[in-house]
Amino acid sequence: MQTSEQEKVLQQVISPIEAFYQNEKGRRTPYCTSDKYGENHPQSLCFTQPWPDGSLTEYNWQEVGNEVRRMASYLISQDYPAGSKIALMSSNCAHWIMADLAIWMAGHISVPLYPVLNTKTVNQILTHCEAKLMFLGKLDTWDAIDAGIPEGVERITLPICPEAAKQGAKQWQDIVATNEPLTEDPIPELDDIATIIYTSGTTGMPKGVMHSHRNLGAVASLAKLMYDIGEEDRMLSYLPLAHVAERAAVELGQLYSGFPVWFANNLTTFGEDLRRAQPTLFFAVPRIWTKFQQQVLAQIPAKKLNLMLKIPIVKGIIGKKLLTAMGLNRVAGAISGAAPISTSLLEWYKKLGIEILEGYAMSENMAYSHATRPGDSQIGYVGLPSPLVDCKIDPDNGEILVKSPCNMVGYYKEPGLTAEAINEEGYLHTGDKGEIDSAGRLKITGRIKEIFKTSKGKYVAPSPIENSLLINSAIEQICVTGADLTQPMALLVLAENVDVNNSDLKAKLTEELDALRTSVNKGLDHHENLKCLVIVREQWTTENNLMTPTLKLKRTEIDSFYSDNFDTWMSSKESIIWL
Repeated sequence: MQTSEQEKVLQQVISPIEAFYQNEKGRRTPYCTSDKYGENHPQSLCFTQPWPDGSLTEYNWQEVGNEVRRMASYLISQDYPAGSKIALMSSNCAHWIMADLAIWMAGHISVPLYPVLNTKTVNQILTHCEAKLMFLGKLDTWDAIDAGIPEGVERITLPICPEAAKQGAKQWQDIVATNEPLTEDPIPELDDIATIIYTSGTTGMPKGVMHSHRNLGAVASLAKLMYDIGEEDRMLSYLPLAHVAERAAVELGQLYSGFPVWFANNLTTFGEDLRRAQPTLFFAVPRIWTKFQQQVLAQIPAKKLNLMLKIPIVKGIIGKKLLTAMGLNRVAGAISGAAPISTSLLEWYKKLGIEILEGYAMSENMAYSHATRPGDSQIGYVGLPSPLVDCKIDPDNGEILVKSPCNMVGYYKEPGLTAEAINEEGYLHTGDKGEIDSAGRLKITGRIKEIFKTSKGKYVAPSPIENSLLINSAIEQICVTGADLTQPMALLVLAENVDVNNSDLKAKLTEELDALRTSVNKGLDHHENLKCLVIVREQWTTENNLMTPTLKLKRTEIDSFYSDNFDTWMSSKESIIWL
């Protein structure tokens, strides 16, 4: 696609709510050439929602429009000032997206919150954005959330919601049943703020990233062309919709392309949900791709599977069976993002018949920045700039700077931080360090704020070292640390399928990890050499506050959690330490 065509896309951008009207009424969305669009499109499948009792409800576009318009009518009747902030907190479900659409249709700004946030963070965000109202849906815990909601914030519960949350709240079903649907098609100005996305917050107070309707329209329209997305595609929504990548891929992707979306019920039923949806587009963080691999290797030993995949005839049959069992047999577009993925994992899936493309972006550019292209992925690189994205490296500190049509409007109530984040030329300071090769591919070499100094006064970037260690599939999570220590060390969490009680396996893995440490150290400067690898017992999760809701390491929290042991580990003569 030529640049002129890409720019033409931006000139014809419509807002997400306008794209919704077109799906709801069977009009053609921009760049849609399918003959299926027309009178029958309002009756086409929009959502498939599983319920806690195991039943399913299918919603077509017209049915979704009816509920959204009734809720929008109610919101308008409340006479909130135009552009009021309305919070949305729930695990993924059909009514999450319906609520978002109703907020926009009523002329307000949606503020999504991760459903796993603690009391303090819930209160911080709702207070900071001055939320008038809050939609509450699928939530595993309630007491901590309830305690964090400021007094005066009204509540509406979605159809799936804890019973305790319904006390003192209005219910979606009642509002929909008693309000007439909005008959007009209110269309916001493209430069109106559509949403404020609070960063997951690896440190400190989350910042409110403001995106306009133009930003959302740009990322959806450009991604639609880039990945050739159409209404014949299918997606399963399971990563938090509060996360920018899931929202861009699922909600915006659907609004601008018209494909149906299935929702996952819970972790127990995830496999069943995935096989039901049979997605053609599938986005996952590296940990999810690793979990799938572990499930397979729990059934078929890795050595046996590798032998079978070396036989051309058997390879195709085995690969198809395994992908079908996982529900990934129809996947045409597989993407990994949010964290580095090991090269061994990429190669393993490629043997099964899936080429996983990597993406690199952030909340501040609405998940639109860089991506690998089919057949052009390079180990260690996150790909080329997406259409109309310009990227360069700051010559002073090696920071990656990105100019994109999807860059944020700014941080809510933080003009100073906004000026620091986006320079006068319109480039976003990503906070990541990187390199660009001769073909224009970007390589992430670390995060500026993650770089630490050893007691020798030498600086260490942990990310590249972690990526080198991830070559061993037994490692699921890794954190290189060493601030104020004589040498860095690496903390490792092993994959769940590794039997640490098997003495022979443990001895073999100890030998493999020691050889890996030695190999990695040979490629590092002396001050970066890892003193030891420590295999810890705890899984790092959002529940124990060692990972963010987007599954990024909370390095400060991990350091604090293990710091009492650092001196003991550093003085140990063992290079591989098992806890």
